[in-house]
Amino acid sequence: MSISEKDLKKYARVIVRIGANVQPGQKVLLNVGVDQIPLALAVTEECYKAGACRVEITWLCGEADRLHFSYADEKVLGTVLPWEEEKARQMTVDYPCRIFIESDDPDVLSGISADKLSNVNRGRMSVLKKYRDAIDGKHQWLIVAAASPKWAKKVFPDDDEETAVSKLWDAIFSCMYFDDNSDPVDVWKKHTSDIESRAKWLNEQHFARLEYKSKNGTDFSVELIPEAHWGGAGDVNHLNNARYVPNMPTEEVYTSPMRGKCEGRLVATKPLSWSGQLIKNFYVDFKDGKVCGCKAEKGQEILEKMFAMDEGASMLGEVALVPKESPINRSGLLFYNTLFDENACCHVAVGMGFDDVIEGFIDMSDEEIYALGVNDSIIHVDFMVGSEDLDITGYREDGTAVPVFRNGTWAN
Repeated sequence: MSISEKDLKKYARVIVRIGANVQPGQKVLLNVGVDQIPLALAVTEECYKAGACRVEITWLCGEADRLHFSYADEKVLGTVLPWEEEKARQMTVDYPCRIFIESDDPDVLSGISADKLSNVNRGRMSVLKKYRDAIDGKHQWLIVAAASPKWAKKVFPDDDEETAVSKLWDAIFSCMYFDDNSDPVDVWKKHTSDIESRAKWLNEQHFARLEYKSKNGTDFSVELIPEAHWGGAGDVNHLNNARYVPNMPTEEVYTSPMRGKCEGRLVATKPLSWSGQLIKNFYVDFKDGKVCGCKAEKGQEILEKMFAMDEGASMLGEVALVPKESPINRSGLLFYNTLFDENACCHVAVGMGFDDVIEGFIDMSDEEIYALGVNDSIIHVDFMVGSEDLDITGYREDGTAVPVFRNGTWAN
């Protein structure tokens, strides 16, 4: 069952006008599944109405990706062809607005060799990472989602396909604050403002470190970068000052912590889908700032491969705070999709940190940003650690302790 034309146009408007905030004269790169043609067309039209000079669509197909990984040689898949690299290089000239619409089956690559997946990702990113880094902070980008039959059946396994898809669309729109009585553009402007006020409070505290504790076994401490600030909801393209919302939905306030300065155990509270495979019921131990051990009920091998992608993959690149009142959490659903599940509760990410948490980063070299403590890696993978009883305490340089979270939500 597809969504109504009215909802399709409303969704496209929010994607283009609030999420990506496409500007007149911009080129747009739209990455979308082959099962989402009506939404792709609606977004494309809205981009042109916003003044885009060109919309280029890349069609994605998880089932085709599975065939590639099942039959093609690892070295072939991991090789970036000249035309692919030139396309990536062109982004450093055009600085296009990029829109990613996720709808894949969370299990689409289940059973594929963990070695093959990690080696292919490593090979491709070793070539493409420099282009990704070159456009950081200089373009708008957005990740949103769309209901598909296989994803819907994963979330609602007891329903028939049509009902499951309808329910998943309803859940997506609920998490996006859509209703029949409000203009979603106005709603999102208020929502982003509320999140940014939380970030402002955190920045005023000047915390040196955070301490996490939960009865599930989480007992963890992480140091923060003195020069880094907390961000939330909105971001800005530093070339044209266009504000955009890179993740929709979003409930998080985030920063990049000090590279290599964390200790203790983090217990994941939701499954993680990475490289098309699910990792369930796991914990991660850190010592001297690096992953020193992990244990998963399902997906142990792929979890270990993830942390070994490169040197930075075993260190944190992000800490993010999300209260348990999040509509994603209140829905009671497990989406099996990081875009949603990370916005249900507090999370961290291993791998690449965010350059833009450093004031003046746009005029700094990669080496200068790295020297301040922002982690670097070819990956950035979030996993969820928020629980109903999670306590987070912030400590200032003088040792003053300030409650940040108590029982899974803001302490103030």
